[in-house]
Amino acid sequence: MTENLGVLGEKSSRRSGAERVVSAPLPTVYGQFQAIGYLDHDRGDEQVALVYGEIGTENVLTRLHSECLTGDAFGSRHCECGDQLASALRAVAAEGSGIVVYLRGHEGRGIGLLAKLRAMALQAEGLDTVEANLALGLPVDARDYGVAAGILHDLGVRSVRLMSNNPRKREALVRHGVQVAEQVPLLIEPCESNITYLRTKRERLDHVLPHLDAVAHGS
Repeated sequence: MTENLGVLGEKSSRRSGAERVVSAPLPTVYGQFQAIGYLDHDRGDEQVALVYGEIGTENVLTRLHSECLTGDAFGSRHCECGDQLASALRAVAAEGSGIVVYLRGHEGRGIGLLAKLRAMALQAEGLDTVEANLALGLPVDARDYGVAAGILHDLGVRSVRLMSNNPRKREALVRHGVQVAEQVPLLIEPCESNITYLRTKRERLDHVLPHLDAVAHGS
């Protein structure tokens, strides 16, 4: 019995949430950022917030960017992720202050890289991004934004101007105690390779993408 209580005590004292580990200057093509590294004790992921200038506490221009290796690093035109990341970094630099939280563990809306590639293979056969995940027996969106809110809390941020087209990000931040003063569109011009993907995000995942109205259906 004593041994079991010891195990329970050990579990109860285990750390949770996001722990700030390191801060280092990061010169980029967009400007001079401060890269603040965090350890997510709940999921084991290493996270980073790129902070530009003096951010303050209210109405901070902020992007929560889900990791996308294919888009962010390889320049995939299957999605708009790489362009959104670049646009967000340019926007906070132009603003003079802001934050881009880069969320690792969010690959493929949380299903992981290999599963995302499997889903992309199914999309090449005609399924949309939602149908492909479901065909693999996977959730449509498994992302959790609790660690992002924890990072913003650690940075002293109480409210943000959120660069996102996804209403679920806004809802998640509010649920975790970060107010969203404004949702700032982050619209990327579609191309032939991603127009179907973007339409699915609008029609089935409730993303606000009004610029797609200007693109002829079926183009």
